Amino acid sequence: MKIVAFERSVQGTGASRRLRNSGKTPGIIYGSKNKPEVIELDHNALFHALRKEAFHSSILDIEVGGKSQKVLLRDYQMHPFKPLVLHIDFQRVSATEKIHMRIPLHFTHAEESAAVKLGGAIISHIANDIEVTCLPADLPEFIEVNLSKIEVGHSIHAKDVPLPKGVSLVLHVEQENPVLVNARVPTVKAEAVETAVAAPAAAPDAAKEKDAKA
Repeated sequence: MKIVAFERSVQGTGASRRLRNSGKTPGIIYGSKNKPEVIELDHNALFHALRKEAFHSSILDIEVGGKSQKVLLRDYQMHPFKPLVLHIDFQRVSATEKIHMRIPLHFTHAEESAAVKLGGAIISHIANDIEVTCLPADLPEFIEVNLSKIEVGHSIHAKDVPLPKGVSLVLHVEQENPVLVNARVPTVKAEAVETAVAAPAAAPDAAKEKDAKA
């Protein structure tokens, strides 16, 4: 994904306010042993870009002064109640250095699982992304979590998900192995099933009581 930015010559609170009033957003590019570079971007274009999932998890080509460099979105600040991007941070990336990123999870094929089709389970997404490390060239836009095999009462953990080549979980995720998704039958439905199972068992007792009265 490519974005265009412009060099910013003035800094400070007042300058940033005037910049925002003119439809621009202040930002900064840092990292890769080069000095930080202050920039400005068209606010409307940036606002719409931030609504795209790929903008948050992909290597971006940012052009400043006719020169392009590869960066990652690292942070941005929004106005407390207005649809206004106040500031944005990008980090330069090197093709030879591994990066840490939170990658979106795409849950698929839940409707094909026995938990949903036969067990009436509800699939609960405990996490919507996962932190991985890889070289920039191996960075996936998203990671798919196939739910077709999940059963009632079972969970899928981070280490259960196949990762693309060159991608691995960061150390703390590897150690903690958190739950990403689980399949549970709603409490009300579970109680109804228990009642239905118990009812036939009561029938013979009722029949014996009737015979005794006769």
